Amino acid sequence: MIDILQISLQFGAKYLYRDVSFKINSGDKIALVGANGTGKTSLLRLITGQLSPESGKIQKAKSATIGYLPQENIVHKGKSLIDEVSSALTDITFLRDKEDEISDALNKKGISDEERDDLINQLGEVHHRLEDLDSFSSEAKVKKIIMGLGFKEKEFEKPTVQFSGGWQMRIALAKILISQNDILLLDEPTNHLDLDSLKWLTKFLKSYKGAILTVSHDKSFINEITNKTLELFAGKFYLFNGTYNAYLNYKTERDQLNINLAEQQVKKIKETEKFIERFRYKSSKAKQVQSRIKQLEKIEKIELPETEKSISIKFPEVQKSGKTVAELKSISKSFDDLLVFKNIDLQINRGDKIAFVGPNGAGKTTLSKIIAGKLAPTSGINEKGYNVFTSYYSQDVADEMNKDMTIIETLENMGSELTQNQLRTLLGSFLFGGDDIYKKISVLSGGEKSRVALAKILLTKSNFIILDEPTNHLDISSSQLLQSALINFSGSLVIVSHDVDFLRPIANKVLDIRDERANLYEGDIDYYIWKKEEELNNKNSFEKRFKKNKPGNTQSKKELKRIEAENRRLRFQATKDLTSEIKNLENRISELETKETGLEKKLLDSNLYNDQEISIKINLEYNKTKEELKKLLSVWEDKQEELNEIESKFS
Repeated sequence: MIDILQISLQFGAKYLYRDVSFKINSGDKIALVGANGTGKTSLLRLITGQLSPESGKIQKAKSATIGYLPQENIVHKGKSLIDEVSSALTDITFLRDKEDEISDALNKKGISDEERDDLINQLGEVHHRLEDLDSFSSEAKVKKIIMGLGFKEKEFEKPTVQFSGGWQMRIALAKILISQNDILLLDEPTNHLDLDSLKWLTKFLKSYKGAILTVSHDKSFINEITNKTLELFAGKFYLFNGTYNAYLNYKTERDQLNINLAEQQVKKIKETEKFIERFRYKSSKAKQVQSRIKQLEKIEKIELPETEKSISIKFPEVQKSGKTVAELKSISKSFDDLLVFKNIDLQINRGDKIAFVGPNGAGKTTLSKIIAGKLAPTSGINEKGYNVFTSYYSQDVADEMNKDMTIIETLENMGSELTQNQLRTLLGSFLFGGDDIYKKISVLSGGEKSRVALAKILLTKSNFIILDEPTNHLDISSSQLLQSALINFSGSLVIVSHDVDFLRPIANKVLDIRDERANLYEGDIDYYIWKKEEELNNKNSFEKRFKKNKPGNTQSKKELKRIEAENRRLRFQATKDLTSEIKNLENRISELETKETGLEKKLLDSNLYNDQEISIKINLEYNKTKEELKKLLSVWEDKQEELNEIESKFS
């Protein structure tokens, strides 16, 4: 359907690609991959005609239609949601307008029988074409797609201008999907989706009859929907028949083979050069020398595969928090008359890495802001635990950075132990190369600011980190870097994300927020998905079984309550003295920390050293305080471990 023939694309002095070719056939579902800056979006824009190549050509079948979803700058206004999406059915819209026009003409007085017959024939043709397009079920299809992407039925008549950026993208996606184009070009289609709508889109695209070329950082998504992988790397295209995971295995083998061949070639070249140098001036070997020189000239050097810069970074060592990091008690939140959620109870313990999932608009971001202290609840209590230091990332926080600082200055200001070269490498992995690091925050796009804010998070010394959609502006390698750092992070995490592949090795609990409630799943993301499917397949089955044996069940329920009450009593008895001891330790530690801070301020005062006796006294007191604090912190950690062991026996 589309032939890319020997195209080259150049920006300034740099070629993104030169003399590259590939073909999109009917039924192809291609994952377009490569580091940021390799030209993925540019390729999509070349195919749509928004960009022109320096050389080469792009041939498209005359009848082939293309639907293109850009990554940003999508705005709809002037229509309701359902009218905007329906407007994408251009053939049906045109035919219905034609139907109205013919009907009006038939109702006019004074038309001849010949004119009437002609109009009736035209109307019959219009009806026939509408039937071929299955127009009578088009409204139902529009509604199905709209709801599949997460909109609610009550929003059908809502003006599109009232929807935020993420929802604007969904409107554009709905229009593309309803149009049934021959080829879909999708640039990061999952960026603003929740898990439910992502699952629906994945299922829809797996059964889509047209061709697809998609850019996405979501590996699970592209592995599910694609059957080919096109990599843009070092100005070349590499097309592989298979999923992204299969491609990665192939690429590893291919690169190793090229390395081996290149090493053999280098060895042969050195041997040939050595022969030439040794016998260059011997007339008896002149013929052989000339032959070897010609051999060298004919050799096409095998280029060693370029490796993308990658680093492994760990969070700095963080202080140990108390067992409870944060506790929410009966938290509710409303905005004017709009209730977001009510009576949420949640305890976040040290070492918890909790994924917040659920439909968009259910309150995931709102709850994360409440936990971070960025937003007050309408009612309820939000308590932070002992020795907890919190860092929070979201698009809003990215916009709050000092606009007068450069990117590198922003990271240097974090007080990290990394050298400037190490900071440059870190920024490189977040797609800031060369002189980009000297750009001021004020000139960066929203996505670029988000990447700087994420790089800052990797330098934080906080022991509780809250991240709201951290992967939205990252490529696959940057996402993997962040993922690796979070896996090894020794503190506690809350992550709002729809990216299952990103969450899989990180999250050890999942909080599902929907329908004004929150339900905690004590397991990883795969456990959550399995439980949700089980709940869907077995809805109300437990209640039905319970009703069949009501007396016995009532007795069992009472017995269970009695056992639970006894368990709570025994746990309280076993831990009350230790809990009281830990509380006293925490109070004493807090007093000593305050005292230590005060003594440090005195020691920094140059006037103190005018009186040697007093300065010695304060130095001794400071060292004594510091030593006592160190001992108490060690005792506190031991007591916490002891408490954990006792409590685990009652779990």
